[in-house]
Amino acid sequence: MAVVRPFMGVRPNPELADKIAALPYDVMSSMEAREMTKDNKLSFLYIDRPELNFPVGQDPYAPESYKKAREVYENMKTKGEFIQDEKPVLYIYEQTMNGRKQMGLVACTSIDDYINNDIKKHELTREEKEQDRIRHVDNMNANTGPIFLTYRHKDEVTSIMKDWAKNNKAVYDYVSEDGIGHTVWVIDCPETVKTISAAFANVDSLYIADGHHRNASAVKVGLMRRKENPSYTGEEEFNFYLSVIFPDDELYIMDYNRIVKDLNGASKEEFIAKVSEKFSVEEYNGGQYHPECAHTFGMYMDNKWYKLTAKAEFIDENDPVESLDVSILQNSLLNPALGIEDPRTSNRIDFIGGLRGLGELERRVNNGEMTVAFSMFPTTIGELMAIADADKLMPPKSTWFEPKLRSGLFVHELS
Repeated sequence: MAVVRPFMGVRPNPELADKIAALPYDVMSSMEAREMTKDNKLSFLYIDRPELNFPVGQDPYAPESYKKAREVYENMKTKGEFIQDEKPVLYIYEQTMNGRKQMGLVACTSIDDYINNDIKKHELTREEKEQDRIRHVDNMNANTGPIFLTYRHKDEVTSIMKDWAKNNKAVYDYVSEDGIGHTVWVIDCPETVKTISAAFANVDSLYIADGHHRNASAVKVGLMRRKENPSYTGEEEFNFYLSVIFPDDELYIMDYNRIVKDLNGASKEEFIAKVSEKFSVEEYNGGQYHPECAHTFGMYMDNKWYKLTAKAEFIDENDPVESLDVSILQNSLLNPALGIEDPRTSNRIDFIGGLRGLGELERRVNNGEMTVAFSMFPTTIGELMAIADADKLMPPKSTWFEPKLRSGLFVHELS
């Protein structure tokens, strides 16, 4: 069963929502964040990336950075730029991208569900990234970045949310600078809240779609608070963390493409010959090649696109990880032909989210920055769930979800 719990959210004054809400802190560099916020001092990035409050060069991991995040947040509450709901509620958060909508439930989920694997993972986390968010959450005494969760859709939940949205006025409804629509409703009817929570009690598992580091950090802060409060009951807010939960049938995963600096000392002809051992290779004359099905790949080099089709004898369809296209490319091409043994640590490979298009692959190869690029068929949500159900891990950079959740629309305070 999945625990879904209402909370007294801290959220922007409706007149300021579009100014405060910001992209997640980890999708841009510190300098990019400075550029994005130079004309908007209300941006939530001043809380999520508190080094922006200091001159360039400030250590984002210094104690004074985290202290400043809390100071900025409290000041915004004092000035009425943030408000807090007076009783525990749930929220509906709908995003619209290119006419496609996804409607999620904003709620608190349980650290025990994470510990017991009722909230399932599919990626490894890095200690240094966890420690940053642990310090941030602990200093803020709040979850500021929602975890992006999904579940096998239930018509009952979808129907309740759509009916509520149809019959109630949204508290936020705006389009952000990137063209994404953001609409939020407050579910403040106790009976509706109970009905939704009861429906989720019949959901076997929730799955982390995005935000593994934020999730692990939120759980570890909760466990720290339990140690500090040995007589805890389990009902305290620190036992729960901020999540947005979307049904699986509304999510959109884009391709996550690869580019490589060099051919590992091989000539173009030698490289293609090596690739041909495990892939059928054909020149593609139809412009950019977007793979049309699993186990097909685009390859771009020397101003030309190729279509690669993985040979069946090199695909293990019985293993949910090894049968992923990202695994096939890594195990049958990137490692043996290009010498990239670990894409997590190699400085010869980079990853390009599908939102930037195949034109970005061409640009970086054509300008000499990279030598060869690969376009991917997107990983499916079903593949993600199958891997999590099998307690396995996906290779790095397997999924790129769009649109991204905005931070700052909801804050969950731990006490």
